[in-house]
Amino acid sequence: MKIEHIAIWTKDIEKTKEFYCKYFNAISNEKYINHKRKFESYFLSFDTGCRLEIMQLPILHKKDNPLLDYVGLAHFAISVGSKEKVLELTETLRNDGYKIIGEPRTTGDGYFESVILDCDGNKIEITI
Repeated sequence: MKIEHIAIWTKDIEKTKEFYCKYFNAISNEKYINHKRKFESYFLSFDTGCRLEIMQLPILHKKDNPLLDYVGLAHFAISVGSKEKVLELTETLRNDGYKIIGEPRTTGDGYFESVILDCDGNKIEITI
């Protein structure tokens, strides 16, 4: 297994993308946009190691509600190698009492994943 990607929320997705591309030689994919949710993201790849997903969702930046002004770490993803292993590990974690907050599914941008909370409440995407 390997950490597939780490995700962060940002207030300015284009500025954040340019920062990582300019200073860390990241290579960006095409922007993913979910028009219904107004969600946008890029995956940034580096020479080696896991990718960085930068994400923007306007509702997270409400000046009238500081509880919704959220920027920073959102989740990280662990690749387990196959759809079957995603399903198997999700069920093992469920049976061991861990909370499944995203049932196994194929996302709008083509990933097969489930989302669980670790013992400290951190979101982990289990993906292929």
